[in-house]
Amino acid sequence: MTQSIIHIESANYLRPEKLPTPVDWSAIFGNGDPLALEIGCGIGDFIAATATDRPDMNFIAIDFYNKGCWKTCRRIDRAGLGNVRVLRVEARQFIADMIAPGSLAAAYINCPDPWPKKKHRKRRLVNRPFMEFLREYLLPGADFYFATDFDDYGIDVAGMLAGLDGFANQLSPDLYRHELTRYHLSKYMNKFMAEGKKIYFIHYRKN
Repeated sequence: MTQSIIHIESANYLRPEKLPTPVDWSAIFGNGDPLALEIGCGIGDFIAATATDRPDMNFIAIDFYNKGCWKTCRRIDRAGLGNVRVLRVEARQFIADMIAPGSLAAAYINCPDPWPKKKHRKRRLVNRPFMEFLREYLLPGADFYFATDFDDYGIDVAGMLAGLDGFANQLSPDLYRHELTRYHLSKYMNKFMAEGKKIYFIHYRKN
């Protein structure tokens, strides 16, 4: 059954087809603060908490699901946050079309679809080709954070990043940790942890 599309009325919700190209994010936010991207914002609890902590940074939160974007907008609107913009887009195309190379100060990916069946794992977002692609859009010194509750996804990404040029592991000598100080937990992370699952946190920085 097809789900109905929720109409989103929020000053913080951007429709990509209405954005000029190239996108001048400093004009959209009204300042030249550093730019960060969350891929897969879910219901917006992580980005709302993180943006509250970092009023000196501008955040773009994207998700493929309309309902998630709607919930994210409601959350950031209630919090009165002026440093978050939300878009419903596919990650790779959005980055290629609307993010200038070397312009992101941080990127966050929390609990993406793990595609648990072995035959489907090639569909996972975070892999070597994607990280080589994303690397070109990060500033030197930019942070990349990845978190998943799915064991082999976390271990695979940790191993892959350890052998990828251009990044330095910020958790060394560990490839990942199950707790990350001052990193906000989403509703889904808390749910998974309550079920006894471990979260794999990975933090790298572009050289």
